[in-house]
Amino acid sequence: MSKDAIILLSGGLDSLVSLDIAIKKLDVKLALIFDYGQSAYFEEKQAAIDIAKYYNISLKFIDLSFMRELCDFQNKNFDDFDSVWIPNRNGLFLNIAASFCDKYNYGYIIFGANKEESCQFPDNSEKFVKICDEFFKFSTLNNPKIFAPCLQFDKIQIVNYAIDNNVPLKFLKSCYDSSQNTGKKHCGECLSCKLLKNAIQKSKKPELIKEIF
Repeated sequence: MSKDAIILLSGGLDSLVSLDIAIKKLDVKLALIFDYGQSAYFEEKQAAIDIAKYYNISLKFIDLSFMRELCDFQNKNFDDFDSVWIPNRNGLFLNIAASFCDKYNYGYIIFGANKEESCQFPDNSEKFVKICDEFFKFSTLNNPKIFAPCLQFDKIQIVNYAIDNNVPLKFLKSCYDSSQNTGKKHCGECLSCKLLKNAIQKSKKPELIKEIF
């Protein structure tokens, strides 16, 4: 199987660390970032640009604006799991990535799923990854595999990996808040921020909180 790979790059912690792990094992050719109407797309886009430049990989922007019809992004506070659920988001993202794999013969899709969130989000689980791998046997000719290196990690372990391996956390955008100001720190109030903040507090370098929040 080809070691060429594509990554789903959101600019968040999980995809950033997954990329850092993957790039040491695979030849990452392309990153995809999706605009599905999320309020923080501007900031996520800039984070993805910075991360792709740092790791010297190509970046493609995918317009999924039709998803605005499925999600009430304007009337959510994003502070619990129900408010951040996006219908079939990861399934759609992975299938789009699989299409690129089939066209360009990439062997792997790098996916930033993690153990902690799999408890609430079934599309972050090991079972979901295995089902997608089986699905691609029928929907593609080259049968790409999903590589989810953080699948057995919780957020604390992911943050500690980033610390130990000098992952460029300065580019991180794991916040749902939209400021259209990439210099603004994370809000600290949305669910993603709460999970990240908790992980940093319990990590090897809790002082990072002052840099990110």
